[in-house]
Amino acid sequence: MKIVISERASQWFKEEMELKQGDYVRFYIQFYGSSPVQETFSLGFTKDEPIDMAASTLAEGIIFFVEESDLWYFAGHDLHVDYHEKKDEIEYQYTKSE
Repeated sequence: MKIVISERASQWFKEEMELKQGDYVRFYIQFYGSSPVQETFSLGFTKDEPIDMAASTLAEGIIFFVEESDLWYFAGHDLHVDYHEKKDEIEYQYTKSE
C-alpha cells in the first residue's frame, strides 16, 4: 500500500494542524460514514506517534502513515490525498495497488 500526498494537501495539513518538520499524521478508521473501499467506515486523521506503522510517506517534512491494524480498510488500494480548494477540505482517492 502506498500513500501519496499532494503538495497542496501537505500545506493544508501543516497550516490547519500547526505541524512542524518531523511531526506525524496518522490516517485512521472511523465507524461511520462511507468510502469507495468500505461501506460503513470512513477515514480520519490525527497528529499521533506511530506504534506499528504499515505504510508511510514523507511530504513537506511531515510523516503521514497508517497503522498495521488499519490496513484492512484499504482492501488492496493505495491512498491519494489532495486538497479541494472550493470546499476547503481534504479529499481522498483510492486506486488499486499494483
